[in-house]
Amino acid sequence: MEVKRVGDSQITLNQLMQPEHVNVLGNVHGGVLMKLMDEAGGLCAARHARRPAVTVVVDTITFLEPIRIGELVACTARLTFVGRTSMEAEVRVEAEGILTGNRRLTNVAYIVYVALGDDGRPTEAPPLLPTTEEERQRWEAGRQRRAERLTRKAREG
Repeated sequence: MEVKRVGDSQITLNQLMQPEHVNVLGNVHGGVLMKLMDEAGGLCAARHARRPAVTVVVDTITFLEPIRIGELVACTARLTFVGRTSMEAEVRVEAEGILTGNRRLTNVAYIVYVALGDDGRPTEAPPLLPTTEEERQRWEAGRQRRAERLTRKAREG
């Protein structure tokens, strides 16, 4: 199976936040952002595996700042760790004021996907090759998150 680099599957989705995306305060609903993050992460995982990929677990989503109506949202997803069938994606969300060009990090999420075979069951995903020191650090952090998830799962029964 061909080894793939992080950059081979990285993806960015952009969407303008409009009235249907916000609450009465003018802030984008968390659920709207979660959907966009899951779409970006799922596309990244599917691109890596060249197979359908489904969400297994949302490890964490951190909401750092609110996003307002009229801002352009960019969800960038990249793989941080790949096991045999599972793939962890880090999704970073930035909001941009279109007229000012000011960008700020608003959300970070770690979401795990599994590649599906033709039979609809988990299938092997290509190995991930981190090529920079930053990618190696992300890979190690992803490996540690995976170990923690497996430990939690074993405790829960």
